Amino acid sequence: MVRVEAMLGLEWSSALEAPNPAEIALTPADARRSWVNRAAESEVLTMYRSVRDVEDAPAPWWLRALDRGRLRSRAEGHAVEDAVSELLSSRPGWVFVPWVDLGEVGYWEYVPSESGVYGPATPTTVQFTDSHRGFVHLVPAHRGAGRPQPIDFTVADLRAQIEDIELIA
Repeated sequence: MVRVEAMLGLEWSSALEAPNPAEIALTPADARRSWVNRAAESEVLTMYRSVRDVEDAPAPWWLRALDRGRLRSRAEGHAVEDAVSELLSSRPGWVFVPWVDLGEVGYWEYVPSESGVYGPATPTTVQFTDSHRGFVHLVPAHRGAGRPQPIDFTVADLRAQIEDIELIA
């Protein structure tokens, strides 16, 4: 008996993988080399739904949001990433971290927040999410066990509060 589901999952994993370039991605746009970022949007969505129907399907936040009707297009999701990148890449201390789970986009870290008063801390991060229509989570710097609750943000919130975020960190 042939299990088509396993092959579909393997094909999906390949669709998410980007070729390994010599240079490191400095923004989400630099990392948009996989099939899910280049193929026809309707094909990507159809394949994602097919895989998701039979097994766990890792996917970029924007694809999950598109599937749930929270975004109108992949380009709209990329525009959110680009707006955050434009803001944070122009500010000292912010670094894009492209090393994340398969399918995920990456996140931004505020490096100065790594060293807390009582030793090293997990830095303040800005992550992309499909869990709300603002599509941005701010995770404050923290140390110790457990994970802090992300704060729902929009790009406009981030832009308006960036100086305060950096001061708190």
